[in-house]
Amino acid sequence: MKRMMTMTMGMALTTVTLAAQAGGGVAPHVAVLKMEAETIRSLVLRTAEKVPEDVYGFKPTPDVRSLGGVIGHIADGNNLLCGLANGEKFAPNPVNEKKTTRVDLVAALKASYAACDKVFDATTDVNAATAVDFFGQKQTRLGMLAFTTSHMWEHYGNLVTYMRLKNIVPPSSEK
Repeated sequence: MKRMMTMTMGMALTTVTLAAQAGGGVAPHVAVLKMEAETIRSLVLRTAEKVPEDVYGFKPTPDVRSLGGVIGHIADGNNLLCGLANGEKFAPNPVNEKKTTRVDLVAALKASYAACDKVFDATTDVNAATAVDFFGQKQTRLGMLAFTTSHMWEHYGNLVTYMRLKNIVPPSSEK
């Protein structure tokens, strides 16, 4: 994981440098955040594709989400949080959390990533600081995108624990 974070930070610094050299057409802080989002997206998607489908129903304890439920929750969270970043009204729709098959959950993740990409692509230096409503509090558009990314990291940690309990090496620990 340390190696992954070092690599991500190096890529982020390169992105900022290249954006600055390009004359400011790219919002460097947005590019850095999108790169961080792409790192965790890759890990979550690789998890969804790697874990055998019969493990999707696994719950370490009865009172937590199943592994598949966590993957669906990530997709639902992306849709909700990126929608809020885009100025949409709070409208939770936890349909993906209820899905149980790998094919459905991988498709849900990819669709949520595409929805978030539209918001990332529309975020500029001008509108990054636009205030949006976040559960009754004010947040910036860029802050919401950052929260979406941290939400994925948080739940990837859950997935790592689930995989370790099933003797599956998480993508972030693969050689």
